[in-house]
Amino acid sequence: MVSHGAVSLITQEAVVANSVWILATLVILLLVATITDICRKMIFNWNTYPGILLGFGLRWIGEGQPGLEDSVKGFAVCGGLMLICFVLFALGGGDLKLMAMMGAFLGFERGVEALLWTLVLGGIFGTVAIVWQVGFVNIVIQVGTQLARMWKARGWVPLDAEARQPLQQTLFLAPAALIAVFIVTWDIWGAQLATSN
Repeated sequence: MVSHGAVSLITQEAVVANSVWILATLVILLLVATITDICRKMIFNWNTYPGILLGFGLRWIGEGQPGLEDSVKGFAVCGGLMLICFVLFALGGGDLKLMAMMGAFLGFERGVEALLWTLVLGGIFGTVAIVWQVGFVNIVIQVGTQLARMWKARGWVPLDAEARQPLQQTLFLAPAALIAVFIVTWDIWGAQLATSN
């Protein structure tokens, strides 16, 4: 006879193992997106569309109706927030679909947290890329020159096309999303490591 505590431990281990397989699938999809994002500056539909369907399917198979509902909520919220960014800030369509896919795998809460981490990390990566490309001293000189122009004009002076050019960086959100997924799911990976020992 198996005690109630043993059954709940087995069930908990099964949930953790299932979650790790779902997350491993997401990590593979994000690795592919990272490679294509860096090499071709594109996140392809052949990666994101099947990924979204896999997110829905794996959550439904692993967790039943509640898992599917959480997956749809994550997809809708992450995709909806990125749609706003797509419209207002000219973000790429591949980035939008990638974040929607991430939401489908992670669900509402973890999906939104991963989305926020992705945007923060993407901004940091973009800033580092600009500093690397332009150089810190050149940035300080250009900012000083721009502030002097604004002081002289007593108001806002738009940047010329040449000064705006380095700001047209792609953010490479796929690598940021990959790191974000590990940040927000560290507890699941840790639980799997604990149960495997």
